Amino acid sequence: MGEAKPSVCIIDDDAEFRDSVARLLRSVGLDLREFSSVADFLAAVPPEGPTCLVLDVRMPGRSGLELQRDLVTADRQVPIIFMTAHGDIPMSVQAMKGGAIEFLTKPFRDQELLDAVEAGLARDRGRRESERALGALRERFDSLSTRERQVMIQVTAGRLNKQIAADIGITESTVKVHRTHLMRKMKARSLPELSRMADMLKLPPAGGPHRS
Repeated sequence: MGEAKPSVCIIDDDAEFRDSVARLLRSVGLDLREFSSVADFLAAVPPEGPTCLVLDVRMPGRSGLELQRDLVTADRQVPIIFMTAHGDIPMSVQAMKGGAIEFLTKPFRDQELLDAVEAGLARDRGRRESERALGALRERFDSLSTRERQVMIQVTAGRLNKQIAADIGITESTVKVHRTHLMRKMKARSLPELSRMADMLKLPPAGGPHRS
């Protein structure tokens, strides 16, 4: 099954301006969802595919910057493009420090918005792909036996087979068998690749606690 189609959420209390932005983005084939307030956006079901927000800074009720803070607190990593008719440097600095893709001052050129949206959707697509890859990696790690996990942690910490054998209390030949099995289960073609997997999984150091 392919990934759901990317979409852009426009949040702006100015209906005329919101519709103008929506027409521009639809003209390049993007799916749009329009909201007149932060509350309406938060009440809606999030899109399934790659997403970015085109967000007005100042609106009645909660502001765009407050929504950005809320999303960061909730660990909802949605790329944001801010737009405002009343921007200032401190406001733009705050937005960019919060991870915004772009801070556009109205009126802005159509291409500026299109470029920012493209960058936002690319970022969210990359994040989703990374999360899927990490999820698959966790599933492979969870398929290892307890002993195989112990050996993987020790191997990726740079321990030799004979050292691992002494630490765990098994023979060196048994360590080699476990290494062969875990490399196959993890789909690692080399020790450096296995070490990168351990880094992604944030495995504890050798000798520390390990996942059961």
